[in-house]
Amino acid sequence: MADNVILNKSKAFALRIIKLYKYLVEQKCEYILSKQLLRCGTSIGANVKESAFAQSRADFTAKLFIAQKECAETEYWLELLNESEYINKEEFDSIYGDCQELMRLIVASTKTLQGKN
Repeated sequence: MADNVILNKSKAFALRIIKLYKYLVEQKCEYILSKQLLRCGTSIGANVKESAFAQSRADFTAKLFIAQKECAETEYWLELLNESEYINKEEFDSIYGDCQELMRLIVASTKTLQGKN
């Protein structure tokens, strides 16, 4: 698993999400949106990690699809935090770009698994 790009990037992304959550709670006193972001943003990597121990190819694919949905939800909460001005454009662009990169990697993997190159 050491060379698993999606796993490594999703874990690094989860750590960024945790830092953003702490910032939002401690500096902005925002508790609702940030909690939603924390849950889905860290769930991406958890599902990718779980997929490594899938019982079948179908189970592996299902876990990656869950990670993909969590990534889409994370994009939504980041957009809301940006548009409600809890995070500025620079902060948003940086973490949103990482989220989109992760989404592209997961989508490419699920397409490959389904034979839709």
